[in-house]
Amino acid sequence: MAAASGQPADPTDLREQLQQRELEIALLKEINELASSEYDLQRVFDRVVKLAHGLIDAETVHIAILSPDSRSYTYRAAIGAHAGELLGETLPIDVGICGWVLRHRRPWWRGALEELSDNERNLWEKKAGSLIMVPLTGKRQFLGGIAGINKRGGGEFTARDLELLTLFAGQVSIAIENAQFFSELAETTERTRLLQQQLEKANERLTRTNEELQHLAVHDPLTNLPNRTLIQDRLQQGILAARRGEEPLALIMIDLDHFKEVNDTLGHHVGDQLLICVGKRFHHALRELDTLGRLGGDEFAVVVPGAGAEAAIVVADKLQAALESPIGIEGTSFSIGASMGIALYPEHGNEPATLLKCADVAMYVAKRNKEAYCVYDDSQDANNPNRLALLGELREALQKKQMEIALQPKLDLVSDRIVGAEALARWVHPQSGPVPPDEFVPVLEKTGLIRPFALQILEKAIVACAHCHQAGHDISVAVNLSMHNLRDPHLPDQIADLLVVHGVPASRLTLEITESAIMSDPEFTMDVLTRLSGMDIHLSIDDFGTGYSSLSYLKKLPVHQLKIDRSFVRGMTSDADDATIVRSTVDLAHNLGLKVVGEGVETDEVLDAIRMTGCDQVQGYLVSRPLAPERFMEFLGNSPWPVRRVSEEKEAY
Repeated sequence: MAAASGQPADPTDLREQLQQRELEIALLKEINELASSEYDLQRVFDRVVKLAHGLIDAETVHIAILSPDSRSYTYRAAIGAHAGELLGETLPIDVGICGWVLRHRRPWWRGALEELSDNERNLWEKKAGSLIMVPLTGKRQFLGGIAGINKRGGGEFTARDLELLTLFAGQVSIAIENAQFFSELAETTERTRLLQQQLEKANERLTRTNEELQHLAVHDPLTNLPNRTLIQDRLQQGILAARRGEEPLALIMIDLDHFKEVNDTLGHHVGDQLLICVGKRFHHALRELDTLGRLGGDEFAVVVPGAGAEAAIVVADKLQAALESPIGIEGTSFSIGASMGIALYPEHGNEPATLLKCADVAMYVAKRNKEAYCVYDDSQDANNPNRLALLGELREALQKKQMEIALQPKLDLVSDRIVGAEALARWVHPQSGPVPPDEFVPVLEKTGLIRPFALQILEKAIVACAHCHQAGHDISVAVNLSMHNLRDPHLPDQIADLLVVHGVPASRLTLEITESAIMSDPEFTMDVLTRLSGMDIHLSIDDFGTGYSSLSYLKKLPVHQLKIDRSFVRGMTSDADDATIVRSTVDLAHNLGLKVVGEGVETDEVLDAIRMTGCDQVQGYLVSRPLAPERFMEFLGNSPWPVRRVSEEKEAY
């Protein structure tokens, strides 16, 4: 009133106003410095309550932050009386004055606590004499509120306190929001870092798995030597280098003598160990630039760059010498011999297939004549009476339809039921008795007889499948095809006719094809396989991992199934690498949407191990040896495993 009448203002009031303004300026400077330099969220909270504590002269100051779902609030910072008991407490938003402010998003001032019901008052608000609280509102979102409890020295909070606290809250909200943003950014960065680490580890595992698969694609899984495909590649590279350098090159093919007797007498495990030992001895006898590989069974091959006939014979002598001392396996001593055939570039051929054929012929002559080695002579092909006789007998057997099949059951590991069988070719010679498939099938593959042979086996397998269905057994049947069959454009139509004649659904037939057969002519193979798949015939890649193929190409093929080679499966319980290979193959197949069959399950321990990988089906001696069709029907009637019945719901496979 004095100022309005022209009297000068009270100096004391002016000094107080000036001090107050200076305090506000200093406070705003500190808040601006806080917002621009401090990004640790908890330190921001702690500094804010300390500043507010002095600003409104309250006994207690706390900050309540709203939860992301707006259902509760937490005391993130507190200073003054009972601060330690408030800090960290979380309450529902419908409790307390804090909850009221956060729900209504407007200040509380001079509110008598008694006006709140008991269920709206928390412990410390019940004890508080007076309280002031204003919202904290950021640019992006509503944050929570800052409150003062009880004026120091008594009394109520004033309108000036409300003005200062509101101004303060508006400024510190920026600092809090900035700190929250950087806290969220740090958390996101850390999550991203952890995810990046996980991704890097996953990529490392994938890279290792791919490297293992690529290695397996060109190496024999038993001996870890190059397989037939890699030998052919090294032979091709050797021929090109020899051609450029005008140098000779030799190929030595090796067949172990009487290896079949070892396998039959002492079992495949001993036979496998023998092959590993022989491979190591051969390797130590050779130069680093020579390439030793295992072609399959008991056959090895050596590519010898720069070697003519005399040098190749020297190498053959070294290989023979490597076998002179007995080999000890599981307490048994073996003396093993070998027959070797030598083919030379350029005398005997200028491409891998020709040299392999010539070395094979020479090896056969060495074995027939009981010689350590033989160098190829073109007259040897025509003078091979045993082979010519065998070919004539095979032709007669096909004409008389004397080829038979044996059926080996397949066990489904999900239902523990017999659901299918693989049809294996058998030939009983009228005079000599049973002839192993690895002796007569290669002869058929080198002639046009492989096609009628495959059709006979297919028809017998389809007939067996029909008999199973007539007996009430829902059994599918699988048949192996060679690369020659896949090159036959009439094959799909011929199979379709057989299925119609015998009344067997195409979905009950699975055709098994090796990787090497698929990759021998990928473009034509893709066309034939697509036609077969379009007929609802199931396709399987046989002996997966033992041949060479491009995974990027395989995943495009219309196949339904992979079969893991028995050499991996049998070693699962004794060889960690074999167990890893099986698990990786199962995972790979399932990731490509394919089912998996494991071959060579011969013990309960192996069955348990492969079951743990998630493999879908198995076959092997533990389930049953291959059986003639009539004995197979008896097996289905008395099997220790239940057999899927025609009336049961069929599983897509």
